[in-house]
Amino acid sequence: MLYPLKFHPILHEKIWGGNKLKTILNKPTSKNNVGESWEITTVNNNISVVSNGDYRGENLTELIKKYKGDLLGAKVYKEFGNQFPLLIKFIDAKEDLSVQLHPNDQLAKTRHNSFGKTEMWYVVQADIEAQLIVGFNKNTSRKEYNSYLENGKITHLLNFENISKGDSYFINSGKIHAIGAGALIAEIQQTSDVTYRVYDWDRKDDNGNARELHTDLALDALDYEVKEDFKINYKELPNQSTNLASCEYFTTNVIKVTEKVTRDLNKIDSFKIYMCVEGNGKIKIGEDSFEEINGGETVLIPAISKTVELIGDNMKVLEIYIK
Repeated sequence: MLYPLKFHPILHEKIWGGNKLKTILNKPTSKNNVGESWEITTVNNNISVVSNGDYRGENLTELIKKYKGDLLGAKVYKEFGNQFPLLIKFIDAKEDLSVQLHPNDQLAKTRHNSFGKTEMWYVVQADIEAQLIVGFNKNTSRKEYNSYLENGKITHLLNFENISKGDSYFINSGKIHAIGAGALIAEIQQTSDVTYRVYDWDRKDDNGNARELHTDLALDALDYEVKEDFKINYKELPNQSTNLASCEYFTTNVIKVTEKVTRDLNKIDSFKIYMCVEGNGKIKIGEDSFEEINGGETVLIPAISKTVELIGDNMKVLEIYIK
C-alpha cells in the first residue's frame, strides 16, 4: 500500500557550493561545498531511494514500475512511463553559478535525446545583497550577444535582480540566467540535466582548469528578446493555496500552514509533492497514514490519494503536481 514517501537526498558537491544545505536544511553531510540536494529524481544514474516506511531501500523507478498510474497518475504515466517527470532540488550558491540556459524540448530531443528544461525558483533564504540573473537587460541579437561574449563584457547585457526570502521566478527554456552568491533556492524543473554554460566568471577548479563552456550550442537556443515574464507576483494568505506557477510541465503553489489545511485534489490526476521551505508539521492521507515533515524535507504523495491534510502551526510548503 502506498503512503507519503520520503527519499534520501542525493547531494552534489559543486565548485560554487556551500554549507547551507547542512546548516539550514539539515542535509546529512560533513562537506562544506555541497551545492545541490536532489530531492526526487530518476535523472541518469541519480535514482531516489525511499528513506521511510515499508518501502525503505527501494528506489523510485522500482515503485513506478510496480504502481504505475496509482503513483504517478494515469495521464502522467502514459506520457512518461517509468521516468519521473520532474527533478526537484534545493540549491545553495556560496558563489555565483555559471551564466547558462537550457534548450527547449525540440532542441534537447534532437541533440541529446532528452527533455528540455523549463524551471522555477523559490527563494528559501537569501543573504543581504544576494542576486539572480534572469534574462537580458535589453533586446539583443545573436551578433551583438556574441560580440559582448567574445569581448568579456557579457555581464553588461544581463538583467540582475535583487532577491529576498519568498521571492519566486519562472525560467522558460532559452532564457539566460544564473543563481547568485548567497541564495538558497528550491528548484522545480523538467526531468532534464541539459545545461548550456556560456560564462563562468573566469574561474578555475582546484587543478587550474576552466569548466567547459557550450557557447556554440547556446546560440540557437537563446531567447534574445526581453520579456517581463519571470518575476512571480503573488499574495500569500494563511492556510490557502496560492498559485506561483502553472505550465504544461508543472504547477506549483505555496501554502502557509498555521492550522489544519485539507487539500481536495480529486480533480488532479497526478502525484503531489510537498517541499517544506519553513517550519515543520505533518502530512496525512487516509485515516492513519501520516508523515512528519521538517524544513528542507520533501514528501511525495501518490496520485491515488485525493485528499491531503497539512497540519502545523508555523509551516510553509510548496505544493507541486502536473495538471
